[in-house]
Amino acid sequence: MGGFTDTNVGKQAGKCFVVTGANAGLGYRTSLVLARQGARVVLACRDETKAMAAMANIRAHVHGADLGFLPLDQADLDSVKRAAQIVNDEPHIDVLVNNAGVMMPPLSRTAQGYELQFGVNHLGCFALTGLILAKLAERPGSRVVVTSSIAHKSGRIDWDDINADRHYGRYVRYAASKFANAAFLVELDRRLRAAGSPVTAVGCHPGIASTELMRHLGFEALLFAVAKPFINTAAMGAWPTLHAAAGPVTPGGYYGPTGIGEWRGPSGPAKLSQAARDPAIGKRLWDMSVAMTGIDPSTMLTS
Repeated sequence: MGGFTDTNVGKQAGKCFVVTGANAGLGYRTSLVLARQGARVVLACRDETKAMAAMANIRAHVHGADLGFLPLDQADLDSVKRAAQIVNDEPHIDVLVNNAGVMMPPLSRTAQGYELQFGVNHLGCFALTGLILAKLAERPGSRVVVTSSIAHKSGRIDWDDINADRHYGRYVRYAASKFANAAFLVELDRRLRAAGSPVTAVGCHPGIASTELMRHLGFEALLFAVAKPFINTAAMGAWPTLHAAAGPVTPGGYYGPTGIGEWRGPSGPAKLSQAARDPAIGKRLWDMSVAMTGIDPSTMLTS
């Protein structure tokens, strides 16, 4: 089967990638491959100890790897703002890879009191992207990568209960957060193009991959264990991320596994739901996200 894998990633010397959630799973595998190809990789992670362990592992495989650590907790918008200030002090940033996320935990809240999955998976991504868009725009060919999921196709946003004050279902809220990622990608692409920005928005999803993201699953984790021969490893799940970050893409493109059902396999064009491409939904989500975060990426767009 044809498609994009880690073997298709070309030399990245002189480029700087910021990868969120980079200490494990897809983020770690993405960082390892990019470092191997000569990029400077800034690992944006909540846990410094785990980040340092990941950096040591990368250096064990890549002699002289150029790595940096960025403290980032996407469950706290104040942490996101501090991280953006640090990133903006880098000489340049070529690609922001929004990879960090949580999957189906018990009902929890962010530091600002928002439902955790929507807060981390979407609002943190939205805020960080907005705060460093101007920095990205300094570099021709720069990109923002937004990671969604197959689950976005069943996701719907409960506009009247966005914070799960009345009802919480782990999967429903996860799917909603991944739908928000997909709709944000489409709306960000539209606004970047309209502004004549040099930044390209690209989306991806890993198919079904066995990673630490599944740590909150109970019985479902047993099903994934049985299905392991038929799903992606973390290394394979990173292929669409690498494709979106460093491969040939089209603005607003969305990439994922090319196997049956987009479950596994090399990366290629993937399908976004019709709802995720609805401009009215995209605008409503954007406006609500601005109100919730106090950050408007539109003010960072350059012509």
